Amino acid sequence: MTDPDTASPSPPPRHLAHPVFSASRVATIAAGTVTQLIRMKTFYFLLAFALLVVAVGNFNIPATPAKELSMIKKVAFGTMDLFAWLFAIVSTALLIPRDEEDRTLYTILSKPVRRIEYLVGKLCGVLVILAISLLAMFAICAVMISMRESAFISAELSSMLSQERYSEDEIRQQIGLIQAQGMRPELAVAVLASFLKAAVVAVVTIFLSTFASSSLFTIIVSILIFLIGHAHSMATNFWLAETENNILVRMGAKVIRILIPDYQLFAFSEGIVLGEPVVWGLVVQMALITAGYLLVFLLLSLLVFVDKEF
Repeated sequence: MTDPDTASPSPPPRHLAHPVFSASRVATIAAGTVTQLIRMKTFYFLLAFALLVVAVGNFNIPATPAKELSMIKKVAFGTMDLFAWLFAIVSTALLIPRDEEDRTLYTILSKPVRRIEYLVGKLCGVLVILAISLLAMFAICAVMISMRESAFISAELSSMLSQERYSEDEIRQQIGLIQAQGMRPELAVAVLASFLKAAVVAVVTIFLSTFASSSLFTIIVSILIFLIGHAHSMATNFWLAETENNILVRMGAKVIRILIPDYQLFAFSEGIVLGEPVVWGLVVQMALITAGYLLVFLLLSLLVFVDKEF
């Protein structure tokens, strides 16, 4: 029997090594980001959007009901897209500088949290708020468009039936034209396109905020990159035509396409809003391109972020 006094002490328990990447830590940072954005009263812009959509819906346009519905949809979904990318820029540009000012960033990184987890968590929190905001704006648009569609159909039916000179086929055809420009499930794909574009805008803004001197600088540069990203394809084609496909211009154009996302790729949603059918292969392609942009700019953000002293 072993004497307890002479027994060798048991070795101290080994501490488990922290995983390279923890989804739970990312989820915790994302949840904190959502709470932070809510406290910043970022949802107030939904009130402005609702008022604008209601105003557009009640504006009488001298056109046929189908054309009027088409115009209302175009303005409403265009405004939704504008609000989404502006929100992505402003909210994301404030996150890292505010965490640094409040010393929250130092507290988080002093714990077993890797910097890539912090960046991914911040991005996921912004994407959650973006998704909620777009769903809320889509619901507002759906209610307004459905109400206008019902009003147009009722007015058109009353007018055509009172004249007693239209056949059932003509009435059905006219109502079909209105319904084709009304509320359709395919419009949700246009909302998805706005979300994908806003996600790319958000990750580019995160990259800029890792080395920018202020939030204002980040916002201004992000907006400039967004505008350039809508026009650089057209500008590149113009330069190539003017310089007769000069090799230096072609190399410069490729560098610009790599560094600045081509936001014009997401313009396929405009056709869906106007009633064109959904090309699902294109939707999948755009989702993969968005995932590629997110991965590239997160890695670029990490390269800058790891060298910063906190």
